[in-house]
Amino acid sequence: MDFTPTEEQRAAGDLAAEIFGDLSTPERLAALGPDTDADLWKALCAAGLPGAVAETGLLGLVLMLEEQGRTTAQVPFAASCAYGLLGVGAHGSDAQRARLLPGLTDGTEVATGAFVRGGARPVTVDGAAGSGGARLVGTVPVVPWLCEATVVLVPDAQRRLWLLRTDGPGVGVAPVATTAPWSAGRLMLAGAAAEPLGDARGRHPHRAHDDVLAVARTAFAGLQAGVCAGALARAVAHTTVREQFGRPLATHQAVQLRAAEAYMDTEAIRVTAYEAAWRRDAGLDNATHALTAAWWASEAGKRVVHTGQHLHGGIGADLDHPVHRHFLWGRQLDAHLGAGAELLEELGALLTKESPA
Repeated sequence: MDFTPTEEQRAAGDLAAEIFGDLSTPERLAALGPDTDADLWKALCAAGLPGAVAETGLLGLVLMLEEQGRTTAQVPFAASCAYGLLGVGAHGSDAQRARLLPGLTDGTEVATGAFVRGGARPVTVDGAAGSGGARLVGTVPVVPWLCEATVVLVPDAQRRLWLLRTDGPGVGVAPVATTAPWSAGRLMLAGAAAEPLGDARGRHPHRAHDDVLAVARTAFAGLQAGVCAGALARAVAHTTVREQFGRPLATHQAVQLRAAEAYMDTEAIRVTAYEAAWRRDAGLDNATHALTAAWWASEAGKRVVHTGQHLHGGIGADLDHPVHRHFLWGRQLDAHLGAGAELLEELGALLTKESPA
């Protein structure tokens, strides 16, 4: 096992770090408020970073999402690449790939996935729509970046994946306020026409569902690794210069211990996300590894962002301070990935299923 990034993956991560560092500054984020950074998204697409995912794979995407997380940049990078470029790229038909991938690469199309935590699938098929399609009904309460998306991957009760457009008939989108500014929305389907993703009507439609879900979990875990790294970096910088009783806070043992624990948690998130991504790129089973990465991102992630805020003392309670943005993103990712107990229950069930009788 060697999931050391390749030269191309590192180059993509370095370019992402440069663009996010230059454009996603605290001042710019404060001016944006809850809105998506359209100019930053255009810059990322112009640099070819979404399209690079086809070459760098999931591990390359995780490296780039780490850099997004460090700056809490408000762009739909994780969702569009995980559900769109990698999801459609791996499981879409030739016609679907030809139609969607160019737009997903240049940013004129944005994809997301209407997956519900805990395994619930509230969308059902209600009649045929012709040409192998179907009409979907149901409501998904919260879908990340739905208000920016043009294409949505929707799983039904049988774990089949369907493609639909957000501007199509029977599709309703209502903005939903979330902890972090993710342009989230409620997806309401009332006989919405949808087409199956690839061979979703084939013998094993669940395989695409499980792969896309594992990819998304790994991608968002990588994003959480960056959020935690950014929060910890801010805490270290603050405690190094902030003095108490005549010496820097960073010299106090209690501060050092909390920072060390946060560092270990951050590294655990990173290494499990790297392994899950590497295994997927290598064509190996990664379902349990993606769940493990998601668990670390959920459980350890919230510990790290709480530590980052606490080590800032009273300043950490300032809603306008940059570290508070990391706190919000960390908690949002925890909620999106699923509570730790839910993920452990799913992981246990999967391990039991895979174990020989």
